[in-house]
Amino acid sequence: MFTKLFRKHKLQIYAPITGEILSLDQVPDPVFSQKMMGEGVAIMPKGGSVHSPIDGTVILLSGTKHAIALRSNDGTEILIHIGLETVSLKGQGFTVFVNEGERVSIGQLLIEVDWDYIREHASNVITPIVITNSDEREVQYEVVKECIIGETLLMTASSK
Repeated sequence: MFTKLFRKHKLQIYAPITGEILSLDQVPDPVFSQKMMGEGVAIMPKGGSVHSPIDGTVILLSGTKHAIALRSNDGTEILIHIGLETVSLKGQGFTVFVNEGERVSIGQLLIEVDWDYIREHASNVITPIVITNSDEREVQYEVVKECIIGETLLMTASSK
């Protein structure tokens, strides 16, 4: 009778970008590959913009527009880091459509990306999607190799 009351809520995290899904250990940056920022996946983009993978709130928007962090209603925090060494681009190649503190929904446009510019001026376009408070969460990964913005479930997270 009480099992439904105590069942853990699983946050579903959808693809923020269309592309090929890779494990974090394939990211050529130790901060991500060694999971210093947390558990997650990476996407090798095939174009398109960055959309919200969850319903939640924008809690951080990098001044250089290359990274955005969201907090879900259950407290899960997700960082989307667009490309590697993109902080040096000083915002070039990115157009932001949201503000810190703004509520967002799954599939909502967050940042438009000029991938050709990023490929030419940054070290890599690979985009990590990391649960930054994964030490407080149980993370389960979906077994998929390709993803579509807002449609493909990447992983689920629930509190420990």
